[in-house]
Amino acid sequence: MAISPVIFTFLVLLICVTILIFTNNATYTIDPIGFYPDVQPLAHFSSPTPQRQRLPLKGDPFLDDANIAWNLCKAPFAADYIPCLDNFMAIKALKTRRHMEHRERHCPRSSPHCLVPLPNGYKVPVKWPKSRDMIWYDNVPHTKLVEYKKEQNWVVKSEDYLVFPGGGTQFKEGVNHYTKFIEETLPAIQWGKNIRVVLDVGCGVASFGGYLLDKNVITMSFAPKDEHEAQIQFALERGIPATLSVIGTQKLTFPDNGFDLIHCARCRVHWDADGGKPLFELNRILRPGGFFAWSATPVYRDDERDRKVWNAMVTVTKSMCWTVVAKTLDSSGIGLVIYQKPTSSSCYQERKESTPPLCENNDRKNISWYAKLSGCLIPLPVDAEGNLQSWPMPWPLRLTGTPPSLSIDLHAGDTFFNDSRLWSELVSDVYRDGLSINWSSVRNVMDMNAGYAGFATALIDLPLWVMNVVPIDMPDTLTTIFDRGLIGMYHDWCESFNTYPRTYDLVHASFLFKHLVKRCDIVDVAVEIDRILRPDGYLLVQDSMEMINKIGPVLRSLHWSVTLYENQFLVGRKSFWRPGP
Repeated sequence: MAISPVIFTFLVLLICVTILIFTNNATYTIDPIGFYPDVQPLAHFSSPTPQRQRLPLKGDPFLDDANIAWNLCKAPFAADYIPCLDNFMAIKALKTRRHMEHRERHCPRSSPHCLVPLPNGYKVPVKWPKSRDMIWYDNVPHTKLVEYKKEQNWVVKSEDYLVFPGGGTQFKEGVNHYTKFIEETLPAIQWGKNIRVVLDVGCGVASFGGYLLDKNVITMSFAPKDEHEAQIQFALERGIPATLSVIGTQKLTFPDNGFDLIHCARCRVHWDADGGKPLFELNRILRPGGFFAWSATPVYRDDERDRKVWNAMVTVTKSMCWTVVAKTLDSSGIGLVIYQKPTSSSCYQERKESTPPLCENNDRKNISWYAKLSGCLIPLPVDAEGNLQSWPMPWPLRLTGTPPSLSIDLHAGDTFFNDSRLWSELVSDVYRDGLSINWSSVRNVMDMNAGYAGFATALIDLPLWVMNVVPIDMPDTLTTIFDRGLIGMYHDWCESFNTYPRTYDLVHASFLFKHLVKRCDIVDVAVEIDRILRPDGYLLVQDSMEMINKIGPVLRSLHWSVTLYENQFLVGRKSFWRPGP
C-alpha cells in the first residue's frame, strides 16, 4: 500500500524533530566524586549540535546583588597587601627570626573584608610575550631592585616601563648563555625533553625561568617577600610562573618526588643549617635521578668562608647519597656544580651510619602544608609491585601518557584517562569559544581545585601557564600533576594565597565551593579571588546553582560583570572599581 506524500512528509518531519530533541538534550557528564566527596555527578554541558560545533552559549546577566558595604584596606603598603605574609603583629611577636620565621605564613585570625587599592596609574598589563622583557612601571612602582642590582642587569627603569635585560648575579653573559652552559656541562640535562619541571630557589625576578619557557621548560620560581623589593611581583607581572615562599622552618608546599631539576644561583640559603634540613627538603621534592644545579661562590672561590661552606655541602650531600656529576667554570669565571639524586636504594643501605635516617611515615599525602622540616630522607617511590617508579616520558609525551605516580594504584588509570577526556571535551566545546572570555588577554591562570590538571592540559596549546592548586582537604593528586610536566601547590582556600595582588588573569574553580563553605565564609573566598585577580580578569566557575547563587551576588556587589550559562557556568569579570575613602 503506497504512503501518501502528506503522510510521508509528516513522518520525515517527526523523525527530524525527534533527532533534534535527542541531540539537543545530549549531555557529557563527569563524575567529580573522586575529587569532590560531597558533590553528585553533574552534566558538564548540553551539546549545541550533534556535531558539537564550537558555538557561543547564550548567557544571562546575573543581576542579584549581596549589597555588601566594601572598604579599602588600610594596612601599610595596602596596594601590595598579602594577609598571611603581612601580619606584622604576629611577626613582631616572634621569639626568633633566626630561621626565616618572619618570612613564613602568619595568617590573621579573621580574614580581612577589605579590598586592596590599585596603584596610582595602574593599567592593563603588557601582553605576553612582550611582557617578559618589559612591564608598566606604574603597575609595580618599586625601584629598590633597580638601584640595588643596577650593576647586574636585573631590571632597569626606562621611561614608563621597567625593562628586564635578562641579567642576574650569576648570568654575566645573559640567561641564554647560562642555560646553554648548564646543558653543555652535563648533556644528560636536555631542556624541554627529559627536563620539563624545574624549581628555581631564590629566583630574583625569575629571568632564569622566563627564558627557559622558550625551551618548553616550566619553572616554579620562588623567593620570599623580603628586602629585595617586589621581585616575585615583577615575575608575575611579566607573565612568568612564580610564588612567594622561603625555606625556613617549614616544608615547601610542593609534592614528594616532583621536580626534574632544582636550581640555585646565589640564592642565599644556608643549605647545611640544622644538620642539612634545607637539603633534605630539596631531596624530598626532587624526583629520583633528578638534578640540583648550584651556582654560588663556594663552588669556585677558595677563601676560608667559602671553603667552610663547600666542605659542609660535601658532608651533607654524601650523607644523602647525592653524587657530583659535573663541576666546572664558565667563560666569565662563574662556577657550577651539579648533583644527582640516587635512582637506587642500595646507597642508603650501604651507608656506614644511617644519618640522616630514612623516613618511616608511609602515609605521605598532603603532609607539607604547615609541616616542619624533617631530619630524614624519604624512601624512593615504588609502584604497586614494589618496583622503583620510572622517570616520566619525555616532553610532550608525559602530558598525556600514564604518570608514574599512578602505578601505586592499579585502578587509578581509568579514572585518570576518563578525567582527561572529559576535560578536553569541556574546554574545547565550551570554555574556549562558548563563553565570553577573551583568551588572547589571558596569561597567568590559576585552577583552584586542579584534580589531575585536566583543565590545564586542555589549554596547553595556548600561550598561558596554569598554577594547579590542590586543596589540602581534597585527594592528593599533586605528584601526578608534576608527572604530567605541569606545576602546582597545596593550599587551603580558607586562607590567603602566597601571591601579590593583581597577579592572575583568570581563576578557575570547578565544584570547589560546595565543599569549601562548610569550613569558611564564601565572602572571604570572594575577597581573596578579588585580591589576586587583575582588573579585567576573569573568574570561571563550574558548580551547582546553589553555589552559583551564593557566589554570584557577592561578585555583583564588587561591581563585577557576572554572566550565567546553562545554569552551571558562571563567568565573572573584575572591573577597575574600588570603593571610595
